[in-house]
Amino acid sequence: MQNKKVRQPAKTLEEIVVDTKAVVKVTKGGRQRRFQAVVLVGDKKGLVGFGTGKANEVSEAVKKARQSASKNMIKVPMIDGRTIPHEMTAQSGATKVIIKPAKEGTGLIAGGAVRSVLEIAGYRDIVSKSLGSRTKINMARATLKALSNIKTVEQVAEMRGKTKEEILG
Repeated sequence: MQNKKVRQPAKTLEEIVVDTKAVVKVTKGGRQRRFQAVVLVGDKKGLVGFGTGKANEVSEAVKKARQSASKNMIKVPMIDGRTIPHEMTAQSGATKVIIKPAKEGTGLIAGGAVRSVLEIAGYRDIVSKSLGSRTKINMARATLKALSNIKTVEQVAEMRGKTKEEILG
């Protein structure tokens, strides 16, 4: 698979904090309150990473999530630096995300965490639809799963042992 994990210097990366929330663990000694953060990291040129972190403070949770996201970066395919090669569907938990390529000038038609993932990856023209649960973390995971499953014409040709021209007809 072409979507290998990539290391990128932190200077060129942008980050989006998708979600922060308080989580509580009930123990014999009482309630233990911690914070969870979900962060997206990308360079707006096809590199995107997703990470989560938990800590006693929000800032520490965001820091851990940022580190996790920069470790788990993938390179996503782009056509003309603006859209995806073909339609793709992916599911995470009870969330289903459909992303489709769009004509130039359409813009990003997406909501919630899907829009955040597509923006940080650098896409400009995509239409998407979210079905099922609207959980931010699952929407982000499903979108990343869909992007990582997309194949370019070159990849399909290589898998089938043909040339790009034979695939396109």
